[in-house]
Amino acid sequence: MMRKIFDPRLLAGALAIIAVFSFSSWGVQKASSVPDGTYESLKLYTDVLGIVQESYAEDIDSKDVIYNSIKGMVKGLDPHSSFMTPEEYKEMQVDTRGSFGGLGIEIGMRDDVLTVVAPIEDTPAFRAGLLAGDKIVKIGDKHTKDLSLQDAIGLMRGPKGTPVTIHVIREGFDAPKPFTIVRAIIKVKSVKYRMLDEGFGYVKLNQFQERTSEDLDKALRDLAAKSDGGRLTGLVLDLRNNPGGLLQEAVAVSNEFLDSGLIVYTKGRAPGQNMTFNADKSRSRPDFPMIVLVNNGSASASEIVAGALQDHKRAVIMGVPTFGKGSVQTIIPLSDGSAVRLTTSKYYTPSGRSIQAKGIEPDVVVGEAPKGHIKEADLEGHLAPEGPAVEEAEKPEIEQIKAAPAEQSGPGGEPEDIQLKEAIEHLKKQVQKKATALKAS
Repeated sequence: MMRKIFDPRLLAGALAIIAVFSFSSWGVQKASSVPDGTYESLKLYTDVLGIVQESYAEDIDSKDVIYNSIKGMVKGLDPHSSFMTPEEYKEMQVDTRGSFGGLGIEIGMRDDVLTVVAPIEDTPAFRAGLLAGDKIVKIGDKHTKDLSLQDAIGLMRGPKGTPVTIHVIREGFDAPKPFTIVRAIIKVKSVKYRMLDEGFGYVKLNQFQERTSEDLDKALRDLAAKSDGGRLTGLVLDLRNNPGGLLQEAVAVSNEFLDSGLIVYTKGRAPGQNMTFNADKSRSRPDFPMIVLVNNGSASASEIVAGALQDHKRAVIMGVPTFGKGSVQTIIPLSDGSAVRLTTSKYYTPSGRSIQAKGIEPDVVVGEAPKGHIKEADLEGHLAPEGPAVEEAEKPEIEQIKAAPAEQSGPGGEPEDIQLKEAIEHLKKQVQKKATALKAS
C-alpha cells in the first residue's frame, strides 16, 4: 500500500526561486544536541565573536552577526542547504501554496554568477523577456558578485506594483542590459490541460503544490469524459520546466498511473531518513499509452515521477536530460522562529538509480538543452553522483531522435512545439501498433 505523507511541508525540489518557492524536499524535525566534543571547537567562534563585539569600529547587532555566520556555515555544505531567518521561514511556508509576490524567475549560482534558470510562464519576468542562462550582475544599485542566493531573492521580492531593475548579461549583449520589472502577486496554476486530436489528452504540471494530485485527478476525469467511450486514447504528461515541489504530491501523481510497485525511496544517515513509497490501486488510470515530456528544467519531484514511470515502463520519457537533483532536505525549526534547511538523504528510483548530478535520460531524445542552462552538476558544492544501487531497469527499445527543434511557426505565429508534436506522433504509432497486434490475434 502506498505510504502517504500528509504533512504539507514535505518538498522535493531543486534550486531557489523568485515568486515560486524553494526547491527542496523537506520534513520537520527538532534540532538535535551538539556532540560534546564539538563544544571545544566552538571556543574559536566565541573568541572571534567577542573580539568583533568589543573592538569593531561601529556598534553591531549580535543577532545579525550570528545569523550571518550560521548562513555561511550551512551554505558551505551544498547548494540546497541554507539557514532561514524567521521572516524567510514564514515566506517559504506561504510559497508552497502557489500564491505569492515576486518577479517569476528561477535562479541559481553558476561559476559564482547569479543566473536565470528559467522564467515562469505568464509572470512579469517572462513578459519582460528574461531568458534561461541570463546572468544577473546587478539588482537595483547592488552588484550581485558577493550576494548569496537568499539575499538576491530578498532584493528582488517586494510589494505588488513596485518596480525593480536588474542588469543582465546575455550572449550577444555588448554590455549589461537593464530590465525594469514591476513586481506582482504570482499565482501559479499547478495543472493545465486540454484535449488534442484523436482522443489524446495533454496535461502540463507546472509545480507540485498542495492540491496538484487532486487537480490532476479532476483533469484526467474531465479529459476522459470528453473522449469517445469515456476513455483517453493516450496522454502527454508535460513536466518540462517543472522545478519540483511537494514530495507527497510527486508520489500521488505517480500513483495515478501505477497500480503497484515501488515509486521512490530515500536513504540517509540519521534515523527516520530511510523511507519507501509504494503505489496502490486507489486512483490508477487505464493502461493507455503515455509520453512524459522532460527537459533540463525538470527537477527533483518531476524527476521522481519521470523515473518511476520509466522504470515501470508505464510511459515513454521524451525530451532532453533532466536537471539532476537527487537529494532530500529536512527543515529544522529553531527556538527563535528561524530554521535550517539541511540535506539529509538522497532519493532513488524504483530500479535503484540515484539521479544526483546525472538526471533522467529520456528514452527518446528530441531537441537540445538551451545554451547556458544550469544543471545540478553545475552548482558549486553539489553532492557527487553515484552509481545505481541495483542494475538499471531495461529501457524500451526506442529509436533515439537527436534532432534539434526546427525554426518553425505554429498557428498564430508562435514557435512550434517540436517536442509535443513528436510526442503526439509517437502516441499515434503506439495506438496503430496495438490495433495491428489485436487484428493479428
